[in-house]
Formats: sequence, C-alpha cells, structure tokens
Amino acid sequence: MTTTTTTTTHEGSCHCGKVRFEIDAPVAPAVRCNCSLCLRRGALMTPAFKESNLRIISGSDDLAVYQFNTHVAKHFFCRHCGVYPFHQTRMDRGLWRANIGCLHGVDPYAFDATVNDGASLSLAGDV
Repeated sequence: MTTTTTTTTHEGSCHCGKVRFEIDAPVAPAVRCNCSLCLRRGALMTPAFKESNLRIISGSDDLAVYQFNTHVAKHFFCRHCGVYPFHQTRMDRGLWRANIGCLHGVDPYAFDATVNDGASLSLAGDV
C-alpha cells in the first residue's frame, strides 16, 4: 500500500512514448472514478493538481481529446497507442489528474484507492 502524499516531480509517458510529460504532484491518495468512461478504462489517478503542475515535454501534437456527456472534462489520449495519460477535471477546469500507470517508476498495483462518484454527475445515464 502506498500512502505518500508528498508533492514530487514525476516523469510519465504513453505506451509508445510519443507523449512524454512531467507532473509536480503527489500520487496518493490514489483515486478511481465510477463514471462510464473510467469504468471502462480502469485507470488509477493521482490526486488533482493545478494545470501549471503539468508539463508536456513532447508529443502535444500526438494527443487527442475525448469529451462526453456534459463536454466539460477533457480526457487526453495518444493518437498512436490509445493510452490515456491525464485529464482536465469536470468539477474544476483548473485541476488535472494523471494516470498513475503512465508514471515512470510508480507501481499502480501498490495503491489502495478511493472511488470518486463520477456516475452521479452524469446527465445522460450510462453513456
């Protein structure tokens, strides 16, 4: 179980390595979400952090964005390998979360995680 709540700089990338980024953020407490998208992708996410704490090192042109339901949150993914590295949150557009599985040297299986109730924010049901 990982419980480190200290802000640290973490390097990350998508699976193919075209999208590379850094975040200044803690990795715990780790969070899952029960919205229809997160249920399907199964990602474990960092706590929310400020947009200024995300730096895209390379591959910004290789990112695509997916929005659904209210079209407020922005979920980014690599156009080549399809991996989701980070997203802009719905509740506060100035906050972001990163996919812990994309962070180099961090084991996502070492975390206990809470669940955000994103499903209750849906306007369209299971979409």
